[in-house]
Amino acid sequence: MPDWITHLIQINSLVADRMGLVVTDFHCLHVLQQDGPTTTGALANRVGLTPGAASRMVDRLVAAGCVKRVSDAADRRRVLVEATDEGLERANAHYAGLTARTREDLAAFGEDQLRALLQFIRLSECSALAEVRRLRAER
Repeated sequence: MPDWITHLIQINSLVADRMGLVVTDFHCLHVLQQDGPTTTGALANRVGLTPGAASRMVDRLVAAGCVKRVSDAADRRRVLVEATDEGLERANAHYAGLTARTREDLAAFGEDQLRALLQFIRLSECSALAEVRRLRAER
């Protein structure tokens, strides 16, 4: 798994570079794609930045056309950061090859095997998040 993770990190770095972003900015775009619009503060927490650094990150992503700031419909005083269709399309285009290969790889597995893989991935995600929280708490 360490080699697999290293390759995924390399892919993310290459895609970020091709989009004119730094890796942390690109992680932010991924978070927005997965979770939807959120505040700059929530993004800061999710990607491990200070609020000031997250504000600069959002400024860079706005300038790159990857995100926009929108008013929160529930509280007009609050501003949310939202991924743009253009930004998501640009990012997804860079992953088309990996997506196709992954689908081919998964086609070799039966339904029970896919369920087991999904269970492992979910458990691993929870373990990784717990470790992030533990390491952050040690500061």
